[in-house]
Amino acid sequence: MKMKFNFLGGANIVGRMAMTMEGDGKRMLMECGVSPTKPPEYPLPVEGKIDHMFLTHSHLDHCGYVPAVCGKNNCELFTTPLSAEISELMMYDSLKIAKAEGYPAPYTQKDIEVTMDHVVPLTFEDTIELGNIDVTLHSAGHVPGAAMFEFQGDSSMLYTGDIHTEDQKLVLGARPRDCKTLFIEGTYAGRNHPPKEETISKFIAKIDEVIDRGGIVIIPCFAVGRTQEIMLLLKNLGYEMWVDGMGRSVTNLFLDYPEYIRNAKSLKAAKRTFNEIRTSSDRKKAVKGPIIVTTGGMLDGGPVLTYLRTLKDDPKNAILLVGYQADDTNGRMLMDKGCIDLDGEIVKVACEVQKFDFSAHAGHDQIVQFIRDCDPETVVFMHSENRELFLPDLEDDYKIILPMPNEPFELDI
Repeated sequence: MKMKFNFLGGANIVGRMAMTMEGDGKRMLMECGVSPTKPPEYPLPVEGKIDHMFLTHSHLDHCGYVPAVCGKNNCELFTTPLSAEISELMMYDSLKIAKAEGYPAPYTQKDIEVTMDHVVPLTFEDTIELGNIDVTLHSAGHVPGAAMFEFQGDSSMLYTGDIHTEDQKLVLGARPRDCKTLFIEGTYAGRNHPPKEETISKFIAKIDEVIDRGGIVIIPCFAVGRTQEIMLLLKNLGYEMWVDGMGRSVTNLFLDYPEYIRNAKSLKAAKRTFNEIRTSSDRKKAVKGPIIVTTGGMLDGGPVLTYLRTLKDDPKNAILLVGYQADDTNGRMLMDKGCIDLDGEIVKVACEVQKFDFSAHAGHDQIVQFIRDCDPETVVFMHSENRELFLPDLEDDYKIILPMPNEPFELDI
């Protein structure tokens, strides 16, 4: 069966994922995300009617523009119930941020409501029939609820979304699937992660060091996945610890869907060891530390800025970055120049800054091994700025496609 594919975003960049699939009388959209720039950047316009949408997971670069399409097309949205609920939080938060920052709203509250009404909740290993195509979900190992989509027509195609093949404290890694065609992310092309246990040891040693010298540790985290992974890492340290921001709500949603996390009992224990911040008076207590885990993973918004206003000028304190810092974000500016934009003014940050690799994406060698274990004929790389770095490892054994935005191509599935 011939299918026509066209990337509207996310082919040669990390961000704003969107890809159309046309065939068997249907037009489908894989994901529809935004890039978290100021203002946000969106995929190319989706022309024509969409019959079905697929969402791998609830990070904004995959879900952030879904209501703009689903809300107007009234199309079914296939995803896990956990990804749907967290995405709804993210969508409403995007409207709030757009209003606060003075950006045009990307969609309306009504669009979000229509989108949620059209969710078809599926869990791992569920299969749905769409004409002559069967679609099965598998765990992507990225964050709880994240799915890979396997399409079975005359042959098989696997679309990974974001994946991690290594087990994390929060979720188990993705497992390969035999397929003829593999669409796979390449975020970490040319880069491997340091050994996980080595990173954890250095991270905890740095926390101990900062606290021993009388400092306070600020750990900015993404709400979905990273906040909870860090909470699990720190739960037995014995310090007074605080957690702030949307990560608290996401933790509760994870616990509402224990089938998508590795160990619900362990996450409940981690939640109990943290003081949850709900009011401004709680923040006044939290600012005394010694450990604050807070959303605003790239330092561009959220409670982290409240803490930085108070704590940035003391060199005994430390900001420990544990997530990706995109270009044109405060986090990137802090890493490169030692300063941040605070209330419209560029200010120096005196406290220590360190970055730790807790990525939930597979590294270069892990991606190569995953491809070999899936044993496809054709590999399509997406979600990567350096996809060509995979060619020396793979081009002798597979047909490699490096698609560009708005350059359609056809494949048999």
